[in-house]
Amino acid sequence: MSLVAVNNLKLHFPVRAGVLQRPVAWVRAVDGVSFAISEGETVGLVGESGCGKTTLGRALLRLYEPTGGEIVFNGRNISGTKGATLKQFRREAQMIFQDPYGSLNPRMTVGEIVGEALRVHRLCSGNVPERVAELLTAVGLSPDHMRRYPHEFSGGQRQRIGIARALAVEPKFIVCDEPVSALDVSVQAQIVNLLQELQEKLKLTYLFIAHDLAVVEHISDRVLVMYLGRIVEEAGASELLSHPLHPYTQALISAVPTIDPATKRRRIILPGDVPSPINPPSGCRFHPRCPVAVAKCREVVPAWREIRKDHWVACDLA
Repeated sequence: MSLVAVNNLKLHFPVRAGVLQRPVAWVRAVDGVSFAISEGETVGLVGESGCGKTTLGRALLRLYEPTGGEIVFNGRNISGTKGATLKQFRREAQMIFQDPYGSLNPRMTVGEIVGEALRVHRLCSGNVPERVAELLTAVGLSPDHMRRYPHEFSGGQRQRIGIARALAVEPKFIVCDEPVSALDVSVQAQIVNLLQELQEKLKLTYLFIAHDLAVVEHISDRVLVMYLGRIVEEAGASELLSHPLHPYTQALISAVPTIDPATKRRRIILPGDVPSPINPPSGCRFHPRCPVAVAKCREVVPAWREIRKDHWVACDLA
């Protein structure tokens, strides 16, 4: 059974102009995305900057209000829910933010940051410091750290504090929004290993958003490739990295550096930049940059097809 199911999710932001600030155009940040995540699974989400990855993750948690589509969590449609129902959902689904420096309130101690959710949701009444100490220990920090402020910690330690905050309400699902991209390589490995240990121990489900395909392959069971607001390919992590079918996925993988000098990988250089989501190209959205595009690609939206078992792609030339 799927813990999270997304059906034709859309999130469009208005572009306003004039004295009355009326909408004159729409930024199609997420434009018809569908996928599912099973309980206990880690699904990676990759793509260039500006393709809509973070926006999709925030829309899943209702930090942004979706324009259309449906979000089903644990069998319940949480699209449009408010009040107590939304508050209960927030207990079950949390987020680890990309920036460990900007995501923590500098005026609050670590104990106040991690314990805030416990007080909001009325958990561990009268025993909050003890629970905070347990959470800090679980992420590799000392209980004594709860009396210190965020500026007294390194980037890796701050991200551990962010993880402890996300775990405070005992969620089932966590959106990891590039949780290691701002960290040193050695610290990245520590955080990724910590996330895997916590997942196994607490039976967590992750949506792991990242740029680094090597990290995504290491931690993910399946990978979604996103381009200009849409999913263009989906497959198991090892299958996707070894047999990419979409030209965009092939270009992303060709940019991954290899440590073996004997391994030669043909670098695919994509021309131009990602088109504006305000006025996306017709047909296949990748066709202006695609090295193998034909006339059909400019006119027809490619069908979502299963080429191999559990390997789906939106490309008529794959």
